[in-house]
Amino acid sequence: MTIELRADGISKVFGGRGSQRKAVDDVTVAVRPGDFTAIVGESGSGKSTVARMMLGLMAPSSGQVTYDGVPLTAMTRAQRMAFRSSVQCVLQDPSAALNPRKTVRRTLAEVIRLHGLAKRRSAVDEKVDEALASVDLLPTGTFADRFPHQLSGGQRQRVLIARALVLNPSIIIADEAVSALDVAVKAGILTLLEDLRERWGIGYLFITHDLPVVKKVAERTYVMRAGRVVESAPTDRLFSAPETAYTAELLGAAPVLDPREARRWLRGAPA
Repeated sequence: MTIELRADGISKVFGGRGSQRKAVDDVTVAVRPGDFTAIVGESGSGKSTVARMMLGLMAPSSGQVTYDGVPLTAMTRAQRMAFRSSVQCVLQDPSAALNPRKTVRRTLAEVIRLHGLAKRRSAVDEKVDEALASVDLLPTGTFADRFPHQLSGGQRQRVLIARALVLNPSIIIADEAVSALDVAVKAGILTLLEDLRERWGIGYLFITHDLPVVKKVAERTYVMRAGRVVESAPTDRLFSAPETAYTAELLGAAPVLDPREARRWLRGAPA
């Protein structure tokens, strides 16, 4: 049986009695190692809330999230530790995710020691070097002893990816991981993610509002609106023949090389 991270009919309600707001409503999403799956939608559509529930950072109000067939809420301590290693996240803002007082070496070393991957300093340093080399931060010694403010935005994002890779994950949930980067740096990060997928079989759940990126990298795409999945399809089919008016509007509003293509999407939008 292939490992799968799966959300079945998950919903999330915020607020108390009389002031409740349903941020996510009956969403089903699945991703396996080797997949490149995207969730797209406007700001406030609920996609980041779905990501947090699938990471186990937030409990669904209804429905359940399972990993390898086991509900996150029913996991033993050992199963939860294994889940934390196997499913990692890369967030949008590396400046907020990295402690400005810690060097890259110390940031990675803490993860390595916490999970018992190495104890001796030489062994820890070796794993730090391996992680930095895997994200093309070379020479590793140059980057390992820098603080976050001494790195560019793209380099900081690579450090976050290296921190995830230290635990040898099967799946990475990337929440707007390239949205704050310029075009050239973004392309480099996407190439790195694809290379890691090919080399190590990592699967991605890619949360974004950037449709050109989705078209380039994702194999399957879920479209969210107001907390619900309104369309789910292989990415090529979704871009060429969207089934809902909302998806067609999103595609028509996205930056494209040929403006005539955007107008065609809008004219052909289904009712």
